Amino acid sequence: MNFPLTRSDWSARRPRWAASWFTAALVGALGLAPLSLTVAQNLPPPAGADPALVSGGLPGLGDVQGMSIAAERRLGDRIARSIYRDPDYLDDPVLGDYLQAIWQPLLAAARARGDVPPELSERLAWELMISRDRRVNAFALPGGYLGVHLGLIGVTDTVAELGSVMAHELSHVSQRHIARLVARQDRMAPWMMGAMILSALAARANTEVASAAMMGSQAVAAQTQLNFSRDMEREADRVGFGVLTSAGFDGQGFVDMFDKLQQASRLSDDGSFPYLRSHPLSSERMADMRARLPLASDPVRAPVGPLREAPAQPGAGLVLSLPAAGGTAPSASATRGRAAPVVPELHPLMAARARVLAENGPDRLRSWLQNGQGPQAGPGERYAAAWAAMRLGQPERALDLAQRLRAEVVPAVRWVVDALLLEVLLTAPPVTGTAAASRAESLTALRDQALAGGGRALTLLGAQAALATGEPQRAATHLQTWVVQHPRDALAWQTLARANQAQGQTLRAIRAEAESRVAQLDYAGAVDRFKAAQALPAAQRAADPMELAIVDSRLRVVEALLRASEEEE
Repeated sequence: MNFPLTRSDWSARRPRWAASWFTAALVGALGLAPLSLTVAQNLPPPAGADPALVSGGLPGLGDVQGMSIAAERRLGDRIARSIYRDPDYLDDPVLGDYLQAIWQPLLAAARARGDVPPELSERLAWELMISRDRRVNAFALPGGYLGVHLGLIGVTDTVAELGSVMAHELSHVSQRHIARLVARQDRMAPWMMGAMILSALAARANTEVASAAMMGSQAVAAQTQLNFSRDMEREADRVGFGVLTSAGFDGQGFVDMFDKLQQASRLSDDGSFPYLRSHPLSSERMADMRARLPLASDPVRAPVGPLREAPAQPGAGLVLSLPAAGGTAPSASATRGRAAPVVPELHPLMAARARVLAENGPDRLRSWLQNGQGPQAGPGERYAAAWAAMRLGQPERALDLAQRLRAEVVPAVRWVVDALLLEVLLTAPPVTGTAAASRAESLTALRDQALAGGGRALTLLGAQAALATGEPQRAATHLQTWVVQHPRDALAWQTLARANQAQGQTLRAIRAEAESRVAQLDYAGAVDRFKAAQALPAAQRAADPMELAIVDSRLRVVEALLRASEEEE
């Protein structure tokens, strides 16, 4: 499910990121199409695959031969490690909370339906990643990683449209399509698969080189694999539709997203490499989704889920507990008090945020700023204008727009506007006089509200505000609680390192830096930081013996992880 809705010069401006995501998709799909034309998945069957799959039936997990779940996770971790290091990997807590609030009901529905059995649920990462890329794209990787481009978020009009793409990608993972592909490739030519991966990794600075490498190594087999890939796409549509509606989202989102993609393919398709076009929007796929809508809307037969896109009433936003940073659903005690609203009114703001974050040209930022200042501007336009003003270095105007927006939106989405106000205040240059006092008062109030409200975005922004207002101990207290429950949250560890350093707790600061490296699978970097903590002067080490014992223990664990990853290389 992947056609760019617009042509742009983004790849020329950011070739490394485009190549990196191409590399990830190439490893996940072993390079059957350029990234700008695929989501994730040219997915051929293993030898002896169940013929029912080709005719539209669902596969059994037992059909996957030659690649274990553990091996798939290791491969996914290796790709994720490379993505984390790319400058266009984006950890945006506000968008992350929003995506997780969609993702977790989808994952819960897939588990309840039996699409994700306990073994897959426990052993795969189920982690979301965001790319700054403004092309419309998303993809699944081995091991349960899912990538979403800012361009996809920005072009969708409803929660259900975005959820339909995420459900489709989740289904590629739950049906083990990627493992099937790798198993097939292993039997065909293991050396070719390895050469393709290495070629793509070496071509990170040039997507054209990566595409050429892919073409040279796979053109012979592409056509036969393409036919099966279309069957896999149809299967991901059907499973994904069931997951989407079981989670309580409107199945119309699938149809609406297909209509968008079909229109885009007509407007922007230049016909390049037609034999490698792996995901055409056939009339059959579109008709299949339309035919499923009556069943999904039947009050007797339709699944009942936690989300229905009904207009939100003031003070009555639908809420969902947020997940752990690594994507695995936490315990009930871990999620208590941390919720984010998922209502239709939230999506225009998040789509606007994605569009502005993906844009670096000042002309478009100025246009958004102008459009969002009028009295008839909608919430999404107002939000985009406030963000554009901040990006253009106009904090006072950004604050004014955000405050106007806060008075216009329903209570269920005010947390997003409060987060925006915090972001503006934290990035604005210092002022003097009465303006400084007013800002300090606003920052203090928003800080206290954020730290009391829960959720990842507000916790991290509240901690940053605590640091800015000279209360590092308060920031450290909240962050320490957070990372205990979310050990894979690299940004939380990095912020905790700053808070510890501000209190003069160097040992704890270095340990937090090391844990942030572990969270992003950079075991070599983590080992270096743990050893740096052990090398501190004796007085600093002796001042915190419990923390030093944790450092010693964690170093042994991470050294073992590093050895294992080096052996896999």
